[in-house]
Amino acid sequence: MADPELQLVARRIRSFPDFPTPGVVFRDISPLLKDPASFRAAIGLMMGHLKATHGAESTTSQELGLGCMLIRKRGKLPGPTVWVSYMLEYGKADLEIQKDTLEPGQRVVVVDDLLATRGTMHAACELLGRLQAKVLECVSLVELTSLKGREKLAPVPFFSLLQYE
Repeated sequence: MADPELQLVARRIRSFPDFPTPGVVFRDISPLLKDPASFRAAIGLMMGHLKATHGAESTTSQELGLGCMLIRKRGKLPGPTVWVSYMLEYGKADLEIQKDTLEPGQRVVVVDDLLATRGTMHAACELLGRLQAKVLECVSLVELTSLKGREKLAPVPFFSLLQYE
């Protein structure tokens, strides 16, 4: 890892062994989010990737002042929503998005803090597909490679800044 910005990001990820259950190593991004320099570096690195891969029109709301849409746990968004159930490592969950969040054909990038088994990102892509959006790519700060979530997301492209077993 030669890139100094990537090193700065990596130093801000904390590991908590045996959380939430024995044998699991929880990767905590909270220190990264509260440190302006590392948070800025993480966003810059992800934006650099998206610009190189998809062109200048593919950026986040913070980078160019564009909109951001929320996909949340079911029951957390007001108004008419579309929802989907999906499996987690430890059970089942539901995600939802407001029906009027975007226009059909709108190009989007799904951003999440961590990719493990692919459940959350896959559910987000499914919701966006129901609203006729075009998912360009999924990106995350952290990827747990041993769980093979990247492979399970195919054919949607995926990129992560940091990879852990």
